[in-house]
Amino acid sequence: MKNSKKYIIGLSALLIILVGCGLAVGRALNGDDNYEYDETPKTVEQILSDVRSLMEDNSVAAYIVPSVDAHSSEYVSAHDRRLQYVTNFTGSAGTAIIALQAAALWTDSRYHLQAENQLDSDHWTLMREGLADVPTRDDWLLKNLPAGSQVGTDPFLITPTEFDRLSRVLSAGGLRLVTLERNLVDSVWNNRPPQINEPLIPLDIKYSGKRASEKIADLRDELTEKKASAIVINGLDEIAWLFNLRGSDIRNTPVFFAYAIVSNDQILLFTNPERINETIRAHFRSEGITVTVREYDDILAEIKELVEEHGKLIIATSCSHAFYAQIPADQRIQLYSLVATKRAVKNSVEAEGMRRAHIRDGAAVVRYLHWLEENVDSGNVTELSGASKLREFRSVQQNFVSLSFTAISAFGSNAAIVHYSPTEETDTLITRDNIYLIDSGGQYWDGTTDVTRSVHMGEPTAFQREAFTRVLKGFLSLGSTVFPPKTSGTFFDAMARRALWDVGLDYGHGTGHGIGSFLGVHEYPPSIVSSTVSPGNVGLQENMFSSNEPGYYEPDEFGIRLEDIVQVVKADVRFDFAGRGALTFYANTVVPLQTKLMDVSLMTEHEVELVNRYHERVLKEVGPLLLEQEANEAYIWLAKQTQAIRKV
Repeated sequence: MKNSKKYIIGLSALLIILVGCGLAVGRALNGDDNYEYDETPKTVEQILSDVRSLMEDNSVAAYIVPSVDAHSSEYVSAHDRRLQYVTNFTGSAGTAIIALQAAALWTDSRYHLQAENQLDSDHWTLMREGLADVPTRDDWLLKNLPAGSQVGTDPFLITPTEFDRLSRVLSAGGLRLVTLERNLVDSVWNNRPPQINEPLIPLDIKYSGKRASEKIADLRDELTEKKASAIVINGLDEIAWLFNLRGSDIRNTPVFFAYAIVSNDQILLFTNPERINETIRAHFRSEGITVTVREYDDILAEIKELVEEHGKLIIATSCSHAFYAQIPADQRIQLYSLVATKRAVKNSVEAEGMRRAHIRDGAAVVRYLHWLEENVDSGNVTELSGASKLREFRSVQQNFVSLSFTAISAFGSNAAIVHYSPTEETDTLITRDNIYLIDSGGQYWDGTTDVTRSVHMGEPTAFQREAFTRVLKGFLSLGSTVFPPKTSGTFFDAMARRALWDVGLDYGHGTGHGIGSFLGVHEYPPSIVSSTVSPGNVGLQENMFSSNEPGYYEPDEFGIRLEDIVQVVKADVRFDFAGRGALTFYANTVVPLQTKLMDVSLMTEHEVELVNRYHERVLKEVGPLLLEQEANEAYIWLAKQTQAIRKV
């Protein structure tokens, strides 16, 4: 926080008022929140017993507990970690179903090993999604519940699309999906953390690049085009982007709890009114907007009023069923979020800020990797202490605010757990005997970063080098491809896997996710995945930003992942796909790739050239900053790491 404080002090008189607020954002985003619980935590058995008692009171035979909050957020606040409370599973994606006689958790391959370690097998059954013979949630409900049973859900925690799909499936099997007015987990959660309510922080135009009034005007053009009277906005990052505001309600993600409604003559913001102080009102004036503030919980009442006025309302596919059910079909226009689609294409100021933030972030990671190499033999460097040291190197970079997520600092077999995060119980010593994977990122005023590197500080095995090189080949193939605008992410996903598929290897996660500009580390669209089912699959467009992150994971042995944040840019080529234009990727991430792990004999001359060109740029862009920070030894280390490789 030293640099973000320094930055705030250097602003105009208006932002000088915000020093305390900015520090509060940094504290909360960094997880320095110390909740005080009034009651002793319940055991898993007690929690399940209490939920089942309420299920019987509400005449439901099963209850669904998803990982999301009321805004469909992937990462949720401590206040909303219902899935973690009932299961002890801390992953960001999963769904639990509690029946009267059984309980099961479904999660994807990223979390299979983690969930296995965290679940109490006496009370929970792990359903490893994607594996053969593992029943789907639908099949499990149909098999385990007697005909005529009701399945309960919270209408704020399920999308209308999923509610409709599941209702049809259950109805065909003689079951019924119902919504309950009160969330059953909330009702039994005796030591629930309070909701964070720190001050909001305006984002200066030199970082946002576009005033809120311009963004609102664009939305109103959409209202006119679609003959709608208003749009309801539920995504927290969408609201933060639209109003050029940031908050700290979710750890490491600078958002705040709110809903918004924009009509042709009004802008409504539903949040805690106490947060709208004179600083925020001045911000609204400077952004050229007049905002009416309502209580957060007034959103349904306002939707009902708009419905009674007989206008048409636009809602996002990601909105809750609670919203959807309030709007008659003839007044409802449901689309993939218009705000998310606009936000995904960064303006020139945001794009330039992302590049600058990644150079500073690259310096932090280089300093860490050099430090790690110098200190690994001390016998004192563990996954946790290593991650802490990396955060220290980030914290001294200009414009740093917080981490963008909890670092995946994983050594040896722990790296085979795709989204592993070390705890006091699992913390492992980092040595020269295996591969170390570090996936981490930072939140800066001018951008968000996310980078993964896998390194071996000893002597890698032949198989480890082959696996790394095949991951690298996919990484380079995706990063250097030229493609027409709006190409689906599916094509790039296959490119990244090809070299692994050639020898029967694969990985069980997507290849790329969008990323925000001082917003969420995961942002959609875009996405690079093997499926095109998502309604947000709009294809890649210029100035979208995505991760490029293929990997390979050998269970109980090691894990490998390489990740850059890439920007979609115009390609410098002669062809243009018959007038459609040509795009390619520019790697914003500037951190060396460990050449020791490369089996150059498996690489083409072109791939060798790509690595060498990239390393030239890393040294050119990061080197001067290291010298400026008087990290001379790190500079020397970087120069060695970026020396050219050659095919023999």
